[in-house]
Amino acid sequence: MTAENAETQRKIKEETLATLTRQEFQHAARFIQTHTRHQPTIGIILGSGLNALADDIAQADRIPYRDIPHFPVSTVQGHSGELVIGTLSGKDVLVMRGRAHYYEGYSMSAITLPVRAMRELGIGTLIVTNAAGGINETFHAGDLMLINDHLNLVGMAGLNPLRGANDESLGPRFPDMTDAYDPALRDLARAGARELKMELREGVYLMLAGPSFESPADVRMIRILGADAVGMSTVPETIVARHGAMRVLGLSLISNSLAGGHAKVTHEEVLEAGAAAAPTMTRLIKAVVAKM
Repeated sequence: MTAENAETQRKIKEETLATLTRQEFQHAARFIQTHTRHQPTIGIILGSGLNALADDIAQADRIPYRDIPHFPVSTVQGHSGELVIGTLSGKDVLVMRGRAHYYEGYSMSAITLPVRAMRELGIGTLIVTNAAGGINETFHAGDLMLINDHLNLVGMAGLNPLRGANDESLGPRFPDMTDAYDPALRDLARAGARELKMELREGVYLMLAGPSFESPADVRMIRILGADAVGMSTVPETIVARHGAMRVLGLSLISNSLAGGHAKVTHEEVLEAGAAAAPTMTRLIKAVVAKM
């Protein structure tokens, strides 16, 4: 095991049951603030295989996650693990090249710390992306889906990122999730897709904890519940963002179709689909940011 891997494992063990406080969020935010020339107002989280957008950031400052106090470091292939802060479509943005997931062993509080740090930096809008399995039988690999709602199966089982004592300075005890994905931002995404002559699917995203992919019986149940896509991220980040009164836009890349025959899925295939669709996702996000 390399020294870097050992340090990552130590951080995961340390954060497994951690409930982080505003002091840790502010500590991380102050570090980021002192390592960039920019004052971002938009945060973007890039999912599996979607790192290419960060290459379009102008005047970029780059900060490895491992250098940021309390920041969770991803152990998953396809998640580069660095902040890229600079200019995109004329706006100052903070881009996360990859994320940490609950299944890696972190607490919900730890995996959502980056969103808390964004809020401390004054970021008011979050664009969150992911690679997801297509449940809707009309979806195909490579499609983009605008998230209009989510099903939080992990949270329903008790693993909500807001579990525990509530800090009223961060947000209310019982935040409303009626419009978790901002209607006005969804309108911007639809408008951007029309201008780009791009097909943009729309639907409900369901989160499972992972890391195993869904069984055929899982898929049948998820379809009955009314979800259009399934993945292992996004929902905790959205809940924490809304808790802090941030506006959220959610976009899923349909990396594989789970309709019909339910072919076997590998993470490598998910990354390949992400790489193939990354230019399309990049064009759409750039169009939306330009309209903000």
